[in-house]
Amino acid sequence: MSLKDEFRKLVTELTTKFTLPPIANIFFPPFYKGGQPQDAQFMAISLEGGAAGVSFVLLSDEKMEEYTALQPPDFIEKNPRVFALEFGNDDPIKEMISLAAINAICQHVMRETNFAVDSATDSLGLLSVSAGDRVGMVGLFFGLIKTIKQAGAELVVIEKKDQLIQKFPNLPITLDATKLGTCNKILCTSTTILNNSLDEILAHCSPDAFVSIIGPTAGYFPDPLFARGVDVVGGRVVKNGALFLQLLAERERWGDATQRTCFRKETYAGII
Repeated sequence: MSLKDEFRKLVTELTTKFTLPPIANIFFPPFYKGGQPQDAQFMAISLEGGAAGVSFVLLSDEKMEEYTALQPPDFIEKNPRVFALEFGNDDPIKEMISLAAINAICQHVMRETNFAVDSATDSLGLLSVSAGDRVGMVGLFFGLIKTIKQAGAELVVIEKKDQLIQKFPNLPITLDATKLGTCNKILCTSTTILNNSLDEILAHCSPDAFVSIIGPTAGYFPDPLFARGVDVVGGRVVKNGALFLQLLAERERWGDATQRTCFRKETYAGII
């Protein structure tokens, strides 16, 4: 079963047990050729009742016409389950919307069950990088590079874009994911789930490696990732869906509209 099959299974089980409110609103940022600017990288779905889910706008220029044709009225008042179950579709636009719907559904269930979300633990801090570690970084987390170097640890950065190797010649960036096999700690962007590369990434990791997946699009229950050997999932949950979509539209910082989350495999009791 693929990872996205696992997420669809999670959605099916949740929606069997819990009644979902309809979609209240949906936000799509403007499309930018050549890649989205930092303040226009995310779309989101809010549900009646306040839950919301976010997804990364990860589309090629060829998808511009199809993306700009998306209309909010086509989604409002619909059941988010319909869109969530399209995860694993070959269409990247449907995948993008599916991930937002999955996050919104999970966060609605968190609200309904008063699920105790750990917002105090720093998911990055759980890596506990020290001298002698070899850290595999999947995706370029600039803010952590200095910390890793100061700790005396080795670093290898796995990227999909070869132009980054030219842009940052002083960083140990490679396109070769097999280099992860020598790393004892792995920090991976949650975008790898959306772009279908996480299974390959995990296949190259040592079974003993400590694996953390982080990013704002990881607002779901971590069951599918923990089942694949991931140790920590750090993401964001939305506290106020209407405010969150407003802030996205205004290109403002998310502030108090969201809070970070940290799921640890060793302490997670599950939701299903």
